Amino acid sequence: MIWLILGIIFTLLLIGFPMKVPLIAAGLISMLMYFPDTDLGILIQQYFAGIQAFVLLAVPMFIFAADIMSSGNTSRRLLDFVSSMIGHVRGGYAMTTSVACALFGSVSGSTQATIAAAGKPMRERMAEKGYKDSQSIPLIVNASDLALMVPPSIAMIIYGVVTGTSVGELFVAGITPALIILAMFLIYNYLEARKYNLVDQGRRESWREAGRYLRKAALPLGFPVLIIGGIYSGLFSPTEAAAVSVGYAFLIEVVIFKSVKISEIPKIAESTAIVTAAVFILVAAGQGLSWVLSYAQIPEQITDTIFGSDPSQLYVLFMIAVLFFVVCMFIDPLVVIFVLTPIIEPVAMDAGIDPVALGIIVTLQAAIGSATPPFGVDIFTAIAIFRRPYLEIVKGSLPYFLILGIASALLILFPNIILVYEFFVPTE
Repeated sequence: MIWLILGIIFTLLLIGFPMKVPLIAAGLISMLMYFPDTDLGILIQQYFAGIQAFVLLAVPMFIFAADIMSSGNTSRRLLDFVSSMIGHVRGGYAMTTSVACALFGSVSGSTQATIAAAGKPMRERMAEKGYKDSQSIPLIVNASDLALMVPPSIAMIIYGVVTGTSVGELFVAGITPALIILAMFLIYNYLEARKYNLVDQGRRESWREAGRYLRKAALPLGFPVLIIGGIYSGLFSPTEAAAVSVGYAFLIEVVIFKSVKISEIPKIAESTAIVTAAVFILVAAGQGLSWVLSYAQIPEQITDTIFGSDPSQLYVLFMIAVLFFVVCMFIDPLVVIFVLTPIIEPVAMDAGIDPVALGIIVTLQAAIGSATPPFGVDIFTAIAIFRRPYLEIVKGSLPYFLILGIASALLILFPNIILVYEFFVPTE
């Protein structure tokens, strides 16, 4: 049955159907062929059950907040501030891109939104300083992985829904790994600039000028502070934080900056609705397929084959990382999290792995896979945004894959790196 499901999914993907069609078709056809006497109404119920979790209300609201801020001056203010701080050093414009992707990720929670909002202006700035598209675009695509590692990561929300893990704890736990990855990117940005003798420094800003850029960026920089601070001060839950973020984005862009007109809000809301609908259809389809797999007892077969009996914690984490990375190269990460997590979670719990640590490792692999050939979703997002050929998008990605691979190995070997957040914030 598993080969039939995989065959249906990959055949329909190669033909060109959007992801939701193969997922729904695979579940439906498998039920008709292997369990013809089962009421298909149960499968329909599973589709609805997949999108009924209360915490999923956070997804459209975070997307809406990010859309409002993307339509305004947030990305430019963040870029100008980061550039004023590090743009004068060797590799400064590449470093600015890396940091900007992390900062805008803390606004959007989406790799694709980060590529669009931070990537377009930074590609132009890097081109002016001598960077080829085969250097700047792979950096943008892979640095966008940081968007899934910092709050309000949509992937973490989905993982929290599937496993019942605290979304707030996942948000905070992702910050330390994200900072480690960002530091590794910055080191590479510097070394690359030296290797190719790129004179990409901007002029060194005075402290007064840097302070001016900081004041302009202060309100956008308050976005992640609002989310994390609000959650752990007890003011609101992660879902309520999403609603607050919409109000905050509206206040900044419409009332204070006046960079977005009230008349533009319905159009922005329409865009949010389209993206949300696509996400929720994928989530529903993923839940349906996950139920079909469970009904056929395929998870037990897979775990017995991959993990064997009494596997070590290190082996379990390694195999989970490989599994998520490979599958996310072909399928949307949100769907992969919804389908695979229920399969691997029991094995991970039996091995004594902390569910928060597991969630961060899963999220990181989902992020890496989304930017990896042949079918990583971020690659095709970059093709659409930058209008450059496939090979040019992926050509310079190898160094970033190595960096992210090293980061993954560190988290797998030393999962307590993730759990360092417990020393600074109370657990729920």
